[in-house]
Amino acid sequence: MKALPDHFWGETEVAPGARASTSLLVSSSYFGADIRVPLVVWRGKAPGPTVAIIAAVHGDEINGTGIVRHIITEQPFELRKGTVVLAPVVNVLGFERLSRYLPDRRDLNRSFPGAKGGSLASRMARSFFDHVIRRCDACIDLHTAAIRRTNFPNVRADMTSPEVAELARAFGAELIVNGKGPQGSLRRSACAIGCRTIILEAGEAWKVEPAVVEYATRGISNTLAHLGMIKAKPIEPHYRIEASSTKWVRAKLGGFLQFHIAPGDFVAKGDPIATNTSIFGDNQNTLDAPRDGVVLGMTTMPAVAPGDPICHLAFPTEAEAHALLGARARLPESSLHERVRGDLARNIHVTEPAEEAPG
Repeated sequence: MKALPDHFWGETEVAPGARASTSLLVSSSYFGADIRVPLVVWRGKAPGPTVAIIAAVHGDEINGTGIVRHIITEQPFELRKGTVVLAPVVNVLGFERLSRYLPDRRDLNRSFPGAKGGSLASRMARSFFDHVIRRCDACIDLHTAAIRRTNFPNVRADMTSPEVAELARAFGAELIVNGKGPQGSLRRSACAIGCRTIILEAGEAWKVEPAVVEYATRGISNTLAHLGMIKAKPIEPHYRIEASSTKWVRAKLGGFLQFHIAPGDFVAKGDPIATNTSIFGDNQNTLDAPRDGVVLGMTTMPAVAPGDPICHLAFPTEAEAHALLGARARLPESSLHERVRGDLARNIHVTEPAEEAPG
């Protein structure tokens, strides 16, 4: 395909200071109809970086779609410099089926950078990668937990790269998880070509959660302000944990769980995470925290089989844990941090652990 001039996106010309809706041809249907990824391109009047804000690379993770739509419809900031490319749904075929995956049963987020002559997933990945990601200096990729799980908002980024680490910290999330990302993921492939990319993991699949939208919009504004694209004072997080180590606590037995923690909670080593009971409520065992940690994510499904993932813990340093506990003690319930925690906990029945009978 012949390369288009810089001010063209898809087949649409976007002048400085303008916004335009367009689309990117990525494949065709069984009937031969075009399959297009919708885009909104927003240009500032002055030159500057090009940043992609994308969602629903997994087609059922639509919290990100709600975030991108909020930016498109509400325009919560004035873009002064550079270009923002907004893609509310990348995996359009998965989105139509409310599915994480494509019709060929492949994961689009394990198919980047793709190949022109590969599978459906590989071809779609290659088209989006070539015509959007390669043209961007940075990317914010919005995700949620998988089905029947929820995540407290956290940024995932390759913190060994100074440029990516700078972007991750600029977002202003309290939790950052260090890692390059899986092979074939968009962020790993994008970083490899110099498009520094971070992802936000927040909330549940199949939902648009208001507090998550607010949290992400604040983080995106922070990032664009850091890049000099908008005029705003970045909001610093109340504390910051940069975790290089995480662990899933898994069920030892089948049963029905009574949760004792919620997303974003801090747990000390040995604290009970959940009590596994029989269907009649008889205690079978208690799952405890293996070390001090923060609840990064957890299942929302109380019925479990042996080996099912229950709670995803991120492990802070001692200094980070101390800062977290100090900040939490000062935070009002009206703060965004606490509202996010409260909203995510509403879908989980959290109980106090039963006291052991005296010996």
